Amino acid sequence: MSEFSELLDLEPKRLQARLRWLNALPFHDAHKAFLNCCGSSKWAHAMAHARPFADLNEIAQRAQENFDALANEDWKEAFASHPKIGEAKMSGGEPAQHWSQQEQSAAAISSLGIRRKLRQQNEEYYSRFGYIFIICATGKSAEQVSAALEKRLKSDPAAELQIAASEQRKITLLRLQKMMVL
Repeated sequence: MSEFSELLDLEPKRLQARLRWLNALPFHDAHKAFLNCCGSSKWAHAMAHARPFADLNEIAQRAQENFDALANEDWKEAFASHPKIGEAKMSGGEPAQHWSQQEQSAAAISSLGIRRKLRQQNEEYYSRFGYIFIICATGKSAEQVSAALEKRLKSDPAAELQIAASEQRKITLLRLQKMMVL
């Protein structure tokens, strides 16, 4: 699957070692590792149970299948695990905190005015939809994030949930890649 195309350039022995590591984790540790990729307990539970994986394509396939099985409340649980754009949320050294900072690094470099605008838009978004704004921010500037936020504020709530879920899916696949190359 193309979701893992960047990983295919890595040394096969290293990928196999990471795959063995993931397959050998005790269930609780695997669940925790998958929660770092997606904050939905149901998704992480399903992924931990889906092991052992034969290869990266199977991980991507199972991730997609388990994603498709999530209900609206599962999506919202995943959204709640993220910091708002421009804010730190998680404490400690969990991979998800570090990955979130990496994903938002381009958006973090902005003027005070754009940071205020993002904060205001985030509050308006939460007030309108009941969950934080989710976007795969990797490589996006604060201005691009703000423009997307402004556009999505006009969305119908049902349509917006699907858009946010699609963004969560992108984030999850990126984090699965990162987990496999730690």
